[in-house]
Amino acid sequence: MTGMDTVEWLSGHEQSVWRSLLRAQSRIESELDRDLQRESGLSLVEYGILVSLSEADGERMRMRHLADSVIVSKSRLTHQITRLERMGYVRREPCADDRRGYWAVLTAEGGAALAAAARGHVAKVRERVFDRLTPDQVQVLGEVMGALERP
Repeated sequence: MTGMDTVEWLSGHEQSVWRSLLRAQSRIESELDRDLQRESGLSLVEYGILVSLSEADGERMRMRHLADSVIVSKSRLTHQITRLERMGYVRREPCADDRRGYWAVLTAEGGAALAAAARGHVAKVRERVFDRLTPDQVQVLGEVMGALERP
């Protein structure tokens, strides 16, 4: 018996909802990434890195925790941090307690770039997501996303 013999297949409605979720997530992410790059020169991932650093204690995070925070692989994070370093927005510092570990640290220039990009980005998020929903739908969406984020 293969694992496929015991699968509870998605109903037609479930399949439709699943595909709609994938399309909406992909479209929103693509549009926000394109808008950010056009307006600020930052990708959506880079913006997320700057936001995470700005919200962290001391505006610094261990690289492995930052990768989890912005939901990217460690190798992709390393590439993005290298780009942000070249832009002067982030610097890396070795961890005193772990010779193999590094901190990513937000610079003043990175904070300024984030502040400059934030207003337009938030307006686009509002336009593409929250303005299309009623307050009740936002409440339900929050509940659904909370359920889906749980392990």
